[in-house]
Amino acid sequence: MDRAEARDRAVKRAVVLLSGGLDSMVCAALAREQGFAVLALTVDYGQRHRVEIDAARTIAASLAERHIILPLDLTAFGGSALTADIAVPKGGVEAGIPVTYVPARNTVFLSVALAWAEAAGARDLFVGVNALDYSGYPDCRPEFIEAFENLANRATKAGVEGEGFTIHAPLQHMTKADIAREAARLRLDAGLSHSCYDPAADGGACGLCDACRLRAKGFEEAGLADPTRYAARR
Repeated sequence: MDRAEARDRAVKRAVVLLSGGLDSMVCAALAREQGFAVLALTVDYGQRHRVEIDAARTIAASLAERHIILPLDLTAFGGSALTADIAVPKGGVEAGIPVTYVPARNTVFLSVALAWAEAAGARDLFVGVNALDYSGYPDCRPEFIEAFENLANRATKAGVEGEGFTIHAPLQHMTKADIAREAARLRLDAGLSHSCYDPAADGGACGLCDACRLRAKGFEEAGLADPTRYAARR
């Protein structure tokens, strides 16, 4: 083994799911803070809010060692306001699972992230799911993360040969205010991230969908200026 190969093997890498939203941006920065070289994975699934892909590209340029934008068109399945011709709710966050839920999205995304991690020799995956101030998606809960980690270590060559995977969800028990404060502590430009589910043609946030409301609430409760350009406010 030559010196360059030895150095490469010594680097601690993690695959980070990077959507382009505030949560995934903070998640990637926390992975870096923990000493990981970030392999950022953005899934282009045909989402309505495609401006987030541009946001992910910008964020990855400063936080990631490598960035892959993976085309995986989920509009063929539909079943969500983000992948089909279904109106995005604008009346406020309600109880239950909203129509912006994309069927099995995080299961699909973590599966392809796991494939890249195994191929790249990484044994850590980071995902910015949150189970406090969120829209009620079932694949954001701690029990889902625990179950997927269990699967990862039984469904891969690395896992069955004793090189176990760890799924990190560092934002799991944070409020949106906590996440906004973390962005500030990490000296991130939160204005580079995009959260809106139904942005205007010029990329401005609608200000009324669940994602916009939760984001605005988080900055307000954190006592921080919200850098988001909203077309409307609550």
